Amino acid sequence: MRLRTLLTAASVPVLALAAACGGSEQQKTTNAEGKQLDKATLMLNWYPYGEHAPFYYGKAQKIFEKHGIDLTIQPGQGSQKTIQATAAGQTDFGWADTPALLAGVGQGMQVKSVGVFLQTTPSAVQFFSDKNIASPADLKGKTIASTAGDALSKTFPAFLKVNGLADTDVKLQNLDAAGKMAAVLSGQTDALLGFATDQGPTIQEKGRKKVSYLKFADHGLNFFANGLLTSQKNLSEKKDLVTRMVAATSEAWTAAQADAGAAVQSMKGASQQLPSETVLAEQFSETTKLLHTDATTGKAPGVNDEADWRKTIKVFAEAGVITKAQEPSAYWDVSFAPKG
Repeated sequence: MRLRTLLTAASVPVLALAAACGGSEQQKTTNAEGKQLDKATLMLNWYPYGEHAPFYYGKAQKIFEKHGIDLTIQPGQGSQKTIQATAAGQTDFGWADTPALLAGVGQGMQVKSVGVFLQTTPSAVQFFSDKNIASPADLKGKTIASTAGDALSKTFPAFLKVNGLADTDVKLQNLDAAGKMAAVLSGQTDALLGFATDQGPTIQEKGRKKVSYLKFADHGLNFFANGLLTSQKNLSEKKDLVTRMVAATSEAWTAAQADAGAAVQSMKGASQQLPSETVLAEQFSETTKLLHTDATTGKAPGVNDEADWRKTIKVFAEAGVITKAQEPSAYWDVSFAPKG
């Protein structure tokens, strides 16, 4: 699916700052009930898909308004670009992959997580079930589509290692996001590396065949995935807004889980690239299984455990995604954790 290139040093052209992010004072608006709201922008990691349903549902149910926020949701073009845009003040908040955040902070970007929501990685090897791949050992001799430089390609060697395989046991074919899916659909490759909450349901619908997965988390390798982040400038200058945004996001995720059908319906018209309702429903259903680790089960979405952060940092330091492992506080501000 998504090109999540983490280590590219090339700069992204600086866009004109959005009006909502243009100065130290947050722009205001007034809702239908006469309540004054702070205008705020959220840039997603990619074009909208099922994982993003809680944000659209939160807007539809006026959860963000309840917390004093008039939220505008913007599509992204990969987690790395979302993080760069957040650091540059082009968006108030970002929704991005934790490995990209770790790499960005390592490159000096002034951003921090204010809560990882997907605490079990959806990273997986994905394939049609008729390939008869039942365990990592069955990948020997297979050709797998991947995107060079992204988080999955960086952690896949670690996945192979913990499962007793060598890099040379499989052949990786470097393709872009769309090319990976096309390669599996055409039979050019046996499988692809991607998020089980994203490409799998789409491939299954288009190929009209069941898709199966070897999920990293089920086979010895788990780490944090997507979460909410903001600039360090916002953390120091707009603490109240950040606190309310984290609380509203957590509440929106809780509410969306309780009414998944309506949450998916709320995405109608979100994007011309929006998957079918069937795919959206499956994507969101699978995403809700990723919200907690053993340490955070029963807690509000977005509450993190420091030990889980340390495990994630270690995985990506060992994989070479970051050159220097720092303390969790370098990447994450715990003080904004949602209550409840």
